[in-house]
Amino acid sequence: MYRVSCHAFSWFCALLVAAAWLPPGVAAAERPNVILIMFDDLGWADVGYQGCEHGGTPHIDAMAETSLVFDRFYAAAPVCSPTRGSALTGRHPFRYGVFFANVGHLPEDEVNLATLLKGAGYRTGLFGKWHLGTLTTEVTDANRGRPGRTQHFAPPWKRGFEVCLATESKVPTYNPMVRPRDFSDHPGNLQHWWDPDIAPDNTMHYGTRYWNERGEEVTENLDGPNARVIMDRAIPFIEESVAGEAPFLAVIWFHEPHWPVVAGADDTAPFSELSRFGQHYYGCIRAADAQIGRLRRALRRLGAAENTMIWLTSDNGPEGNPTMPGSAGPLRGRKRDLYEGGIRVPGLLEWPARIAARRDTAVPAVTSDYVPTIADLLGLDLPAGRPMDGVSLLPLIDGRMTERPRPIAFQSNGRIALSDNRYKLIHYGRGRPFAEPPWRWELYDLVDDPGESNDLAAEHPEIVEQMAEQLARWNASVRACLERLEP
Repeated sequence: MYRVSCHAFSWFCALLVAAAWLPPGVAAAERPNVILIMFDDLGWADVGYQGCEHGGTPHIDAMAETSLVFDRFYAAAPVCSPTRGSALTGRHPFRYGVFFANVGHLPEDEVNLATLLKGAGYRTGLFGKWHLGTLTTEVTDANRGRPGRTQHFAPPWKRGFEVCLATESKVPTYNPMVRPRDFSDHPGNLQHWWDPDIAPDNTMHYGTRYWNERGEEVTENLDGPNARVIMDRAIPFIEESVAGEAPFLAVIWFHEPHWPVVAGADDTAPFSELSRFGQHYYGCIRAADAQIGRLRRALRRLGAAENTMIWLTSDNGPEGNPTMPGSAGPLRGRKRDLYEGGIRVPGLLEWPARIAARRDTAVPAVTSDYVPTIADLLGLDLPAGRPMDGVSLLPLIDGRMTERPRPIAFQSNGRIALSDNRYKLIHYGRGRPFAEPPWRWELYDLVDDPGESNDLAAEHPEIVEQMAEQLARWNASVRACLERLEP
């Protein structure tokens, strides 16, 4: 009884805090719940509504029919960790040292969506892949967790998330704690690919762990589709929030379809015409799609669907090469590229309270837009003196935006690009955290040439010059932010 009473009292206190923080004119009933769904390495054309021929995403396709559908939605980076940072901060991750996958961490003083909404009375939960810091200093875990290693210890429960089921990085997409047998020619499906074949009854631990909000390793209910393992925790969090009449932020970051891709027999069977690897690739997407259907049904059952924003995207483009399935469709490039195939990803916003039926938009948007959009909606002030790279999409949601007010800048591994409502300027250098002048430019018209096949730099030097100046100013601003972080 004591534990239950304390729990109820904590919710009551949260509601009082919410009333104190709520800006004038924003009634409690108008505060939407927020769900951020992110796939890992899902290609622009890996979903049915974007033309995937395999038909494995019926629930996402149904969601698209009631959503704002973004034709040009971008991950802020062509790899996972930086994009995830952008989704939580509204800022390009170079501003706080997350330059690439497994590099840096989300700083404690970086205001993020969880801390922002928690201060406004929301319950906050994260379920799935974190990849913005290590989760333990006690045992060997995943890519960077090691005993005594504290430099990048930055778990989500120390970044504003009250309820967690989190991994540091990738896991197999079926039986996530178990290293899978090798069923393809791609070495990525084995953690240690030089080992001999593993027997079908293998129980060797994969090397990555799930952790809860108390920093405890989770060992129960970890069998079967990994997407179900995640949703088994996310839905009870949502149910508790609705029962307590508290708005919630649920960050649901699937591991699918990042290797090692594994799927159960029910999910591989529809893709029997594909290679064995393809069966598991599209099978694990199908398994995650089923959990999205389960989530949407749960929201309707709870009476919470009307006022819940569900944002769905991917953290970057697909691997998309001869040994790894995944498709960016007509777009050039793949994961790790700043060409469209590496950063242009599926993008949906379902919110029945404001979006009655499917509406397609060509206005560019990016994962950095989440924070300023939600802050604008709730009337929350963002920290002064911290440049934001995202913009509020609230005018777009309400049908009042026909063009993006400022371009989107990208930077990764010495490469740099700027994309506005029509053109994209890109320099494809390599090998340094920051791209520096002099730059050799390519220019593409993304309206007429989304596949980036016709370089217009020589034909339009005036556009190149103007966009290059914008990029140089942005690059200097990013470097100034980082310099302030350095001791």
